[in-house]
Amino acid sequence: MFAHSLDGRPASEWEPLSHHLAAVGQRAAGFAAAFGWSEPARVAGLLHDIGKCSPAFQAYIARPQDEAAGGKRGPDHSTAGARVADKVYGRMLGRLLAFAIAGHHAGLADAADLERRLDEAGYTLEPYDGWEAHSGAMPEPKALLGSMRKPAFGAHPGFYQAFLARMLFSCLVDADFLETEAFYARARGEPVERGGHASLQTLRERLRHHMAARRAEAPDTSVNALRARVLDHAVRKAALAPGLFTLTVPTGGGKTLASLSFALEHAISHGMERVIYVIPYTSIIEQTAKVFRDALGTRDDVLEHHASFDWERAAASRDDVPRADDEGPGGIEKLRRAAENWDVPIVVTTAVQFFESLFANRPSRCRKLHNLERAVIVLDEAQTLPLHLLRPCMAALDELCRNYAASVVLCTATQPALREKDGFEGGFRLDDDRELAPDPRALYAELKRVTVEFLAEASDVDIAGRFAEQPQMLCIVNSRAHARALFDTIRDLPGAMHLTTLMCSRHRQSVLQGVRDRLKNGAPVRLVATSLIEAGVDVDFPEVWRAATGLDAIAQAAGRCNREGRLKKGGRVVVFVPAEAKSPRALEAFWQATRSALRQHSEELLGLDAIKAYFGELYWQKGSEALDAVEVDGRRGVLAAIAQRAKTYDFAFRSIAERFRLIDDIMEPVIVPWRADSMDDDADRLLQAIRNMDRPRGKDLRRLQQYTVSIPRKARATWLAMGALQPIHRALGDSLLRFDDLAHYRPDTGLDLDDIGLRSTESNIIS
Repeated sequence: MFAHSLDGRPASEWEPLSHHLAAVGQRAAGFAAAFGWSEPARVAGLLHDIGKCSPAFQAYIARPQDEAAGGKRGPDHSTAGARVADKVYGRMLGRLLAFAIAGHHAGLADAADLERRLDEAGYTLEPYDGWEAHSGAMPEPKALLGSMRKPAFGAHPGFYQAFLARMLFSCLVDADFLETEAFYARARGEPVERGGHASLQTLRERLRHHMAARRAEAPDTSVNALRARVLDHAVRKAALAPGLFTLTVPTGGGKTLASLSFALEHAISHGMERVIYVIPYTSIIEQTAKVFRDALGTRDDVLEHHASFDWERAAASRDDVPRADDEGPGGIEKLRRAAENWDVPIVVTTAVQFFESLFANRPSRCRKLHNLERAVIVLDEAQTLPLHLLRPCMAALDELCRNYAASVVLCTATQPALREKDGFEGGFRLDDDRELAPDPRALYAELKRVTVEFLAEASDVDIAGRFAEQPQMLCIVNSRAHARALFDTIRDLPGAMHLTTLMCSRHRQSVLQGVRDRLKNGAPVRLVATSLIEAGVDVDFPEVWRAATGLDAIAQAAGRCNREGRLKKGGRVVVFVPAEAKSPRALEAFWQATRSALRQHSEELLGLDAIKAYFGELYWQKGSEALDAVEVDGRRGVLAAIAQRAKTYDFAFRSIAERFRLIDDIMEPVIVPWRADSMDDDADRLLQAIRNMDRPRGKDLRRLQQYTVSIPRKARATWLAMGALQPIHRALGDSLLRFDDLAHYRPDTGLDLDDIGLRSTESNIIS
């Protein structure tokens, strides 16, 4: 019996089923060892492909590849192992294993679908007799139960079990993928390009050297002295036991590199394996990754993961590509999944990628989850956690610390008051000694560099008038449509510039570099931007205007004003209510909570007390139900849906994954072949190289991220119908499209939705 075949090669070179089962079991057990479930994971590996014992499947993989390409799916080979696990290990342990095994191709299912497949009377399988000759005998239930570590249960019924099921699933699918990849690489005589990264110790030494050099070269200013104090204090805390931490530092206080320094020191102190840096916005991920690469003196040891191409979605969009349980005769579909498993020392990713993966059900999203165990996870701008999914996000972070030996750092200038002691019901049990910054209240007093003014209303003409008076000024508004309209009003002023997510990443970085150069040289720079500029973007304006929004966003905007503290009288921040542009509905509660905080703390609106009052008001306004608001399986709330099935383990994994979305799924990525100048043909050469490949490589698809723009689905469909968008590769169909030229792309404002009448849609898109 064979697990994988080789087209045109003798059966003696194929992979024996017994070899594959043992190898996957061994690798999965290694992945699960850190959370004490290595033996159940080994069993999952030994059982996952026993359905391949059927004569029908053996005949299927023996067919020539060109004959198998007709689209007929192979026999179900995943359900067999799930049935054995369910029978041998009972309702609880057996159910967890059955979910993982049955879903190792198609994904974790809802319990009802799993039950359908386990029902021998209603769901017929090809016979798989003799499977034990290939897997070996299974351990007795008592022995398996005795091998498992006793868990530390949290406050939410069933959450430990549901999370554990995803972790076992992750161990299995990643082990299966890697072993399959290794077999085909050996068959081709090619090396498997994995591993070989620098150690955390090496990266720590490089970072120490970098930080020492920065300190030696930094001007002797109070701001730089404060940044050094923050860094030293955070590093001294690295020996504290793993768990939850906060790092509360005002904008401009150096928290990015201080948090990375803590993370590396803490990881090494406790034998942890990697650092995961989670950033709220795709728009700044490139900047942070570059900062880390420069500081660590490496490119290959920092993975930047966001908006990567989804091979599974591409496969599902084509009738001639095997799907779900079907590997294809050569298992080649596994190799087409470009999703990363995060097996690198430093990962920089987005909150969407991170949290949606924690509640996902598909193999491509879940295979990396086991690499969160023994990781230091830094949540940059922690206040941006989505309110409608706040509680399940908190539950997942708590679970990682509780049972998976991870540490989580809530890193922000505006801590979102998520502790029990802050009055948050069911909040984190986190004391002041887990704060990594030295006396945050004093830091805020020392770093007060701006005054904040409020205007009841300001028109675009009013703002343009101030732009005309102030040669260096930034105005941040709440939608892409308003940003474009305001820019059109000032575009003839010297140094007028525009920044929006309608520009591709490489274009935005070019604009930002131009902004920094003009600021440094004292040249006029009048910038209109959306909120993408607020979180972590290193610019320093003497005056910043901010459209009405939440206090946390206002504080972030203030961080772009007098950032280095060079202005003796301080910077000026003006918060205004736009006269023409109605505030997006999603921001109304945030602005209301800001007004409430203003009434109580008008003198120190950006201080810790005001921020705490703001978040308290915001959570009170929303109410507990609004912090876990999506409906799953006929019940409101992810945690409620899990708790409902806690006793039976009949979890609705697929339904939860479909509903767990940090942002409304109304946007689609497209590729823009942007050029920095007439000589720049990087995008065109990359797209041409991908087009000429038999199968695009994941690393090349990731390189396309810098040319990606997310647009409304309606715009994508319209441009596709017009012929303006084309597939980047024949194998991908319309799952990833590119513009053939820049006819719809403006050098100052990016993609122009005016062409297809979608500006009204843009009024509701905040970033």
